[in-house]
Amino acid sequence: MKPLKLVVVGVGHVGSYVLADAMKLGFFGKIGVIDLDKGIAYGEALDQSHATALTYMNNIEVTSGGYEQCEDADIIICAAGPSILKDPDHPEAMPDRTLLTTHNAGVIREVMTEITKYTKSAVIIFITNPLDTMVYIAENEFGYPSGKIFGTGTMLDSARLRKTVANLYHIDPKSVTGYMMGEHGMTAFPVLSKLNVAGIVYKELASYYTDIEQLNAEEIGQEVVKTAYDVLNAKGWTNAGVAQAAVTMAKCVALDERSIYPACTTLRGEYGHNGDVAFSMPCLIGKDGIIRRIAPELDDWETKKLNESIDYIQSTMKEAKTGPGFLKK
Repeated sequence: MKPLKLVVVGVGHVGSYVLADAMKLGFFGKIGVIDLDKGIAYGEALDQSHATALTYMNNIEVTSGGYEQCEDADIIICAAGPSILKDPDHPEAMPDRTLLTTHNAGVIREVMTEITKYTKSAVIIFITNPLDTMVYIAENEFGYPSGKIFGTGTMLDSARLRKTVANLYHIDPKSVTGYMMGEHGMTAFPVLSKLNVAGIVYKELASYYTDIEQLNAEEIGQEVVKTAYDVLNAKGWTNAGVAQAAVTMAKCVALDERSIYPACTTLRGEYGHNGDVAFSMPCLIGKDGIIRRIAPELDDWETKKLNESIDYIQSTMKEAKTGPGFLKK
């Protein structure tokens, strides 16, 4: 049986963490590493290959090289390009991921041009920001099979949401079921109408925790968005959470788990949008990527926030010169 092969494109702060997590996961027999800096790619691959001689590591073949490594890849995780930039005029402000738009749009077009020289069968998971616009470019400009490209999207934002609620009620975050939707960024919002703890919907939790002041959707959403920047301002970047999100999704594909995660994908009729925007929503994921998009019914506040998020994403798409008006007929 052919061993599963993963290729990691871009091994900076995020990609190197993806590589390390994928090594520990142990599902891949081969892992290829690609980076614009060939020395960095070689060093990361060599460093990880040395670790395979230690007791709890699998004997994984780790290589570095060019995009020819994608030819027999089953899964590709792309973390190419800077992940976030501080505004030089306002270094104290929460940085906006869309500041990266023009630069990273060029990076993703170059990456996809190279990948598609060798494969259109691998599932590709994107991390690169601004994520929603980058996924739209990759998914719609290169004739790649439907569903095989998606982004980590609000997978990490949703983990932060569950952690925020768990901290409020002093419980294990894995006891919380809930997700963020929309942009992976400033306009992401919690779908609080669907959030529950062990089956108890959020609005009913107050009757069980009378000593705790319950936060409303706006307050929780702001806290979830803010906490990403708490990490950034403290250490200069974020990598552990998003790397784990990407590898969790890769595991889902590798094992055909058919899990439902909030993933970034182009809409095909959901919420009145067809091919004109990509954002995060619950998606059924298996060996061929996204099998089904699941559009939950939203309350009035959530619908308003979704429309605001869509407007923001589409303005970023225009900056990247992508969208229905830019695509070749």
